[in-house]
Amino acid sequence: MEIILKEDVQGLGYKNDIVVVKPGYGRNYLIPKGAATMATPSAKKILAENLKQAAHKAEKIKNDAMALAEKIAAATIEVSAKVSETGKIFGAVTNIQIADALKAKGIEIDRRKISFKQDDVKTVGTYTAQADLHREVKANFSFTVVAG
Repeated sequence: MEIILKEDVQGLGYKNDIVVVKPGYGRNYLIPKGAATMATPSAKKILAENLKQAAHKAEKIKNDAMALAEKIAAATIEVSAKVSETGKIFGAVTNIQIADALKAKGIEIDRRKISFKQDDVKTVGTYTAQADLHREVKANFSFTVVAG
């Protein structure tokens, strides 16, 4: 079943993508939730026309995302966590803490767009995360976990 995504769906695609999904997933979840519509021939023509008209705006959004990626890469991000005497973290560092640390530096990113291997962040040190800023722009940056 072909559908047109109305919003970004993690693991499936980005807004205005035409994707193929199983009929149950499309009819019972994505369409009732408002995240997608059926990809009929008329809907595909409307989408193509809308994308053609929005091409200039999309280029500006992409350039803004690239500028934000450079700003993130230049920033030094420190996340403080409670640490035992051996250097192990009590609990875990989450993407919420990283988003808050970026916000303190003046960089606004939705926490759901930040990903990293959370099971690796168990001790004090430097780690790598990725921010999904645009469908074509992904910013890799490092953050340091310090005892706090």
